[in-house]
Amino acid sequence: MSQPLDLVQLAQQIKQWGTELGFQQVGIADTDLSASEPKLQAWLDKQYHGEMEWMARHGMMRARPHELLPGTLRVISVRMNYLPANAAFARTLKDPTLGYVSRYALGRDYHKLLRNRLKKLGEKIQEQCASLNFRPFVDSAPILERPIAEKAGLGWTGKHSLILSRDAGSFFFLGELLIDLPLPVDSPIAEECGRCVACMTICPTGAIVEPYTVDARRCISYLTIELEGAIPEEFRPLIGNRIYGCDDCQLICPWNRFSQLTDEEDFSPRKALHAPPLVELFAWSEAWFLKVTEGSAIRRIGHLRWLRNIAVALGNAPG
Repeated sequence: MSQPLDLVQLAQQIKQWGTELGFQQVGIADTDLSASEPKLQAWLDKQYHGEMEWMARHGMMRARPHELLPGTLRVISVRMNYLPANAAFARTLKDPTLGYVSRYALGRDYHKLLRNRLKKLGEKIQEQCASLNFRPFVDSAPILERPIAEKAGLGWTGKHSLILSRDAGSFFFLGELLIDLPLPVDSPIAEECGRCVACMTICPTGAIVEPYTVDARRCISYLTIELEGAIPEEFRPLIGNRIYGCDDCQLICPWNRFSQLTDEEDFSPRKALHAPPLVELFAWSEAWFLKVTEGSAIRRIGHLRWLRNIAVALGNAPG
């Protein structure tokens, strides 16, 4: 007769396996996100999601992980740092002739890397429990990853709406593994933003309309990545030289004094994307764009949107 599964011991083992797979933190949460539903609905009602119609289409499913994988009892939430040692934030942002790419997108696309590691973690657990059902997610399904990370004890939601960690700031990716085992859950940690509103003050376009609430329609990351049409004229001068995403709300955050550098080679900056002159970028043909951005998160915006963003940045550069 087989020994009954020790869920407490297994939870500890899962965290060890996660560390061995390259995750810097692993937590376990239950699936009850009902407390997040009213805020999600209010955010959608105000049209803060802009043209991201898929967010409205999936509605409250985002707060119901068990609808994604029937039988789900727990969500394993993981953190992986992405900040490269040679990030060169200030030098690039201060030179209006250079193109600034959000630091998370300088290396290879993180989706596949994290998903593969999560799949391996699921397979490790399955070795201990053959009947386990699991499903990994990395921005690939309608799921509220930040409330899950909060419940799993990975951090708290900052006023810029990103997860903050005492030990690692906010320069990290999140991923989730849905499982049907009733593992013991971790405890949330207290919010530690206090009265600080640095992220709200620094935002070039005023996208953080109130603490913990971002109007995507004003956010430079949305405008340069998700928006398909022309960037509204009122925002163009405020974008500066940011051609793919924006890190201002993270850069100003006091907690990012504790940011940890990544040791993942895949997240190292590609030379062609690291502080490149705008005039050179604007000369890229579509074929060259596709070659340089192969395996990069940037590729999905396509060549035309890429040129649109660079044209805006060139318009902000000195004559």
